[in-house]
Amino acid sequence: MFFNRIKVMVLFVLLTYIIVQFGSYIAGPSGVIYSIIFIGIMNFFSYFYSDKLILKFYGAKEVGEDTQLYKIVEKIAKKADLPMPKVCIVNENQPNAFATGRNHKHSAVVVTTGLLRILDENEISGVVAHELGHIHNYDILISSIVGVMAGAINLLVNVGKWRVLFGGSSRDEENSNAGAILAIVGIVLVPVITLLIRLAISRSREYQADLFGAKMSSPKYLASALRKLNSYDGEMEHIIPETSNMFIVNPFSSELFSTHPSIEKRIKILEDMVN
Repeated sequence: MFFNRIKVMVLFVLLTYIIVQFGSYIAGPSGVIYSIIFIGIMNFFSYFYSDKLILKFYGAKEVGEDTQLYKIVEKIAKKADLPMPKVCIVNENQPNAFATGRNHKHSAVVVTTGLLRILDENEISGVVAHELGHIHNYDILISSIVGVMAGAINLLVNVGKWRVLFGGSSRDEENSNAGAILAIVGIVLVPVITLLIRLAISRSREYQADLFGAKMSSPKYLASALRKLNSYDGEMEHIIPETSNMFIVNPFSSELFSTHPSIEKRIKILEDMVN
């Protein structure tokens, strides 16, 4: 838990620095102030409302205590000594699942109808345990912060593109040209840097959540579930690309720049735990 909090702070400082530098280039000293205000507003809404917006976008419907899914989540949450999260279902053919929220007391476990259709009760318990692992490790908070900050950087990059094209710097010509060169480099590198940050976070946290899921359920249950999920051929019909790293398996068919580690490797690690 302590390591995850440190990781959040390091990421926040790094992404804040990138945003402030772009703000400074776009609007000078006042841009730094605007950037800080912008970051504060973005993170306020990210912390308190990102999970609600995500659930609403995906049309997640909360299920009652009388459902099998609720009982599975309740059983594992008690075993993991976690507060009971919201339990929701999304009407989506692709079998998948994710967790969202800002902390242990404000969280939700979401699965698709496609997942419920192809997995048995034991396999569902493996998936649920994995998602509760993300809640336990505060991965849901990390995802929200990185997602919002990455979106803010992309917005500033687009503004920077227009500034490079049309100029408008109040500095002398030499500094303006140097700034333009730095901006062009930033426009190319910053999106790559933020993508690499998201990839590194998501890949490492999937292994950690798998380990937690194996302990709270069974490694063979989770391995069997991942194998079935991986066999589905098709993408999600409606998805926010910035949220793809939240799902238990990659919701896109393309593996290029996938935010998820290899399913085969994850299954191998889980099977080795059984042997």
